[in-house]
Amino acid sequence: QVRLVESGGGLVRPGGSLNLTCTASERFSSIDALAWYRQVPGEEREMVAGLLRGGSTTYADSVKGRFRISRDDAKGAAYLQIASLKPEDTAVYYCNAYIANMEYWGQGTQVTVSS
Repeated sequence: QVRLVESGGGLVRPGGSLNLTCTASERFSSIDALAWYRQVPGEEREMVAGLLRGGSTTYADSVKGRFRISRDDAKGAAYLQIASLKPEDTAVYYCNAYIANMEYWGQGTQVTVSS
């Protein structure tokens, strides 16, 4: 069983920035695809950023130009850099990974954007 752990969430003012980190119990280089999702209570979980092994990325329209997904296999971590935060970005953010066609989730980290 692969364990993913997110960190870096918190309370930030509108316009601020955060850097979320995802680490894995599995050797990071074995991860085929990574993504960050977010979920607001009462709503479905949505993907905000995805990164394939070859380096191609995809972003939800609502975060394009503000969010950036990356990975550093040497450090065993994936990142979500979030800038120009808006109140509507408030959610629990989850790390998602595919390894050998198996899907894994972290426990989530809360991001709250409020003045």
